[in-house]
Amino acid sequence: MTDYVPPLADIRFALDVQAELPELAQLPGYAEATPELVDSVLDEAGRLAAEVLAPLNHSGDQEGSRYDNGVVRSPAGFPEAYARFVEGGWGGLPFDPAHGGQGLPWALATAVQELWNSANLSFALCPLLTQGAVELLEIHGTPLQQRLFLPRLVTGEWTGTMNLTEPQAGSDVGALKTRAVRQGAHYRITGQKIFITWGEHDCAENIIHMVLARLPGAPAGTKGISLFIVPKFLVKDDGSLGARNDLRCVRCTNTSPCIRKRASRCASCADRFPTPQPKCGNYTTSVCCANTAARCTAPSRSAARLSTAGSSSTTTRPPR
Repeated sequence: MTDYVPPLADIRFALDVQAELPELAQLPGYAEATPELVDSVLDEAGRLAAEVLAPLNHSGDQEGSRYDNGVVRSPAGFPEAYARFVEGGWGGLPFDPAHGGQGLPWALATAVQELWNSANLSFALCPLLTQGAVELLEIHGTPLQQRLFLPRLVTGEWTGTMNLTEPQAGSDVGALKTRAVRQGAHYRITGQKIFITWGEHDCAENIIHMVLARLPGAPAGTKGISLFIVPKFLVKDDGSLGARNDLRCVRCTNTSPCIRKRASRCASCADRFPTPQPKCGNYTTSVCCANTAARCTAPSRSAARLSTAGSSSTTTRPPR
């Protein structure tokens, strides 16, 4: 296998000349993005990419993810590498310090992300999906949802997914059939999703799924879609983990992931968001889950192969 050599000189040139990072560092909030700090970040990121992430391509290719009675086992080395990623604080590089991030410019975070993508795309898709969940909650989450979920998503202790696609609803997301029925302060979600990248794995203690579903009486098509947050483990009011949610993985393939849920309880909801397309096809995290009952604490949008029924959640609506 060819060794990965991080192109740090090219990245520094692009940041300084094209992205004008020195000028960005003069903006309020970015004073810590000094040339010395940027060099240190790039050097350490390049070392992690070359020495830890790139070698994992071999175990990813040779072993792939393994499905074991509802549990997905990652290839050798992936859990340990992810633990080092979390320990280094890499996931929080561009995010608000109020939620545990480092508040550095996105230009620098994007350059670092390019190192992960180049060294091992299968690994890199995990923090990429988590990044999407963080941005969604930062913009649309309620204060309670942000308090419960953002700190551990930003640090990477928990990972995020997006669950959009269903067997009959691919590019036509408006054809989705996953449904959400209110039950007290939460919702019960029933449906099946496919192609959930990093939808089930053994690298983090909790997985926060952003799930698209349809409320009773909702309009047909994309206008009737709502978004639900469905955690693998329910989250208590103090932020600690509660009972295992009922969503279950029923199949793991080494080309694209899919998840099914059964009565899940969700943790955040927002209606009528623009619907992004899912990213999948990575050999380390292809998952499929079956109809079960899980609880969620609020509806949110994301999809994969998922079936859920009877999940509870709270609702938040996006700004008009």
